[in-house]
Amino acid sequence: MKPLQFTWTVGKASSGKFLREYLLQEKFISRQALTDIKYGGGALFVNDQPVTVRHQLQENDQVTVFFPPEEVSESMEPVEIPLSVLFEDEHFLAVDKPANMPTIPSMFRNTDSLAQAVLFYYQQEGISSTIHAVNRLDRDTSGIVMFAKHRYGHSLLSRLQKSGEMNRTYLALCHGVPGEAKGTIEKPIGRQEGSIIERCVRGDGQQAKTHFEVLQSFGDHALVRLKLETGRTHQIRVHMASVGHPLLGDDLYGGNHALIGRQALHSQSMQFYNPFLEKMIVIEAPVPDDMARLIENQA
Repeated sequence: MKPLQFTWTVGKASSGKFLREYLLQEKFISRQALTDIKYGGGALFVNDQPVTVRHQLQENDQVTVFFPPEEVSESMEPVEIPLSVLFEDEHFLAVDKPANMPTIPSMFRNTDSLAQAVLFYYQQEGISSTIHAVNRLDRDTSGIVMFAKHRYGHSLLSRLQKSGEMNRTYLALCHGVPGEAKGTIEKPIGRQEGSIIERCVRGDGQQAKTHFEVLQSFGDHALVRLKLETGRTHQIRVHMASVGHPLLGDDLYGGNHALIGRQALHSQSMQFYNPFLEKMIVIEAPVPDDMARLIENQA
């Protein structure tokens, strides 16, 4: 398998910098990654000559980084499950996760997760990589999950996600109809006392912000589009319940299963800047059958 490598030409503004600063500040390679490169089988070259991170750069130098080979986790067993691939290039893979499937295995259920399906796909396609999930969805939430095929790609997209530059849009069906056609819910979220799963709005929680827009109303429930500014666990579910509009099917937060057997929440679109292709990528996942039927029957 060809080692993962990247080559960059040093610009005038970077002339005089040490290689360490150039890679940390301009290419966003982490200190841990630099340590892994040094001790894990990677290498650093400038103008085809091996160097250390203390090498001082000059304009037009050619910097090449060879990353260590990926070590596939032996603790996760590949499982043959069909994947719905929405986007793929040599660095990233976006798939449409069905409801009733965890993103990664848990201590309670170690089989039939999306990550295991992706690992099987990698093996079939000859992709030497372990699992790097950029985002995760709850077990019963459907829609887009993004995987990076290597650690560097994961680091770059995680950085975009933390800075709010990875835009994600969700569709949900909620109980009742919000009084405003558009609005923002900004309430801190923390763990519910006595529970390892449930979250709640609490003053000492983490800052969380959700934007919503009512797309259709059906009398006693509504179809809403939601955009996240933060990515807290169960954020949409907790925020909607906190304003009196829990999601249909979400019995953990006050919804019920009368119309749908799982929380009616779908990760519909994702938009981000692909640093390798150097362009914006927009990914969309079709509305799943159970939510589509519910919307059609109520319209």
